[in-house]
Amino acid sequence: MCTSTHLDRIPPMPSPLDAPLLNGPVPVVVTASAAAAGAFLLWTRRRTWWTRVVPVSAAACALLAVGVGVAVDVLWRPFPEPLPPVLLVWLGLAVLGVVLAVARWRHAGWSARALAVFSAVLVLVGGLSGVNQYFAQYSTLRSALGASDTVSLDAAAKPAADEVHVPEGARLVDVWTPPADLPTRGTLSRTPIPSSTDYRPRDAMVYLPPAYAATPRPRLPVLVLLSGQPGTPRDWIDAGELVRHLDAYARAHKGLAPVVVVPDQLGSTTANPMCLDSPLGKTETYLAKDVPDWVRARLQVDGSRGAWTIAGLSQGGTCSFQLAVRAPSVYGRFIDVSGQREPTLGNRADTVRAAFGGDEQAFHRVNPLDVLKSTRFPDTQGMVVAGRDDSTYHDQDREVYEACLRAGMDVRWRELPGGHDWTVWRPGLVDALPWLGERTGLGG
Repeated sequence: MCTSTHLDRIPPMPSPLDAPLLNGPVPVVVTASAAAAGAFLLWTRRRTWWTRVVPVSAAACALLAVGVGVAVDVLWRPFPEPLPPVLLVWLGLAVLGVVLAVARWRHAGWSARALAVFSAVLVLVGGLSGVNQYFAQYSTLRSALGASDTVSLDAAAKPAADEVHVPEGARLVDVWTPPADLPTRGTLSRTPIPSSTDYRPRDAMVYLPPAYAATPRPRLPVLVLLSGQPGTPRDWIDAGELVRHLDAYARAHKGLAPVVVVPDQLGSTTANPMCLDSPLGKTETYLAKDVPDWVRARLQVDGSRGAWTIAGLSQGGTCSFQLAVRAPSVYGRFIDVSGQREPTLGNRADTVRAAFGGDEQAFHRVNPLDVLKSTRFPDTQGMVVAGRDDSTYHDQDREVYEACLRAGMDVRWRELPGGHDWTVWRPGLVDALPWLGERTGLGG
């Protein structure tokens, strides 16, 4: 008979939701299955299939993929970067799989029809896997499905009657003694953060580390974290695996970690107000006033400027750089991961026309690179992270870093292997946590 002690030593069965999607057997099996399904959909002995159906279908799907690229990148232009070619290739192949399955329908029995539909689904899943591999976005099925547990913020953030006192000149980590019953994990909550203007944000995500559950409660630093565009506040939770990484940091630091607030600086997936106050939306006011006011009123945190950091990836990285320059009394430091050199809708002309009514001088008055030419920021700290293989933004990130240095900022440069994708964005933030902890009293 097995004793309970022996059973306690048996590791839990791994969940299929935690199988890796970026390496190991799963992506190999998915790709091989998609290739086999595609071969099945292509194969038949009928001569007209090869002379008419396949060429016409392939040409039509190729034209569709090109048409989508032209419609998005030339006509609509919702994103500052063009769609990656691999995305259009996988789109064309996925649609081709569906078209061939439909074309086989007429000459097949029910069992063959079912197999054709199943094969088309495999080709589609293979396409999704290929896109995921390209962006390195979801490392597990759990993250792809957004299966992170959330709790009510009212339950997670109940006021504490007593707080930890940190003497002047001391660090929180040196005076903090965690209670014996401190949780081993933080909490994640979804909550609205209202706007004082006509800007209408989507719900924010809030991470509270284990130490926030303690009484007396330490006044923790705040990290305001922004997604890229297109994107949502959940991107840092699902693709960025934020909770797992912050819980790991907290375990190594007596339950201490920043309170992380992930607000919505876009308004919708395809919008880009550029973190400015403009006809596109007053998102600078939202990030520099509304969000900090809400956090200080709703949560027990360190309200001092030196305890507040703004960070983000891609468009969110650009925003973090902007707010460090435009709202230095709010944010004492920033982490710009793969951001652009300036707020942009793709090019300067479109940006000035849409957000400034064609007034180039109005753009220069708020553009951070222009502000840095005439204003020094000796009390601001920052980190600029770039992908070594990011052909579009690596040099722009370097330009931002050097401009910050000239303006007197205490700024660090970090270059990571990878392009404009999650192979840079995830470690870009995680690797910055010790730097941030040292500067906010949590320990490196």
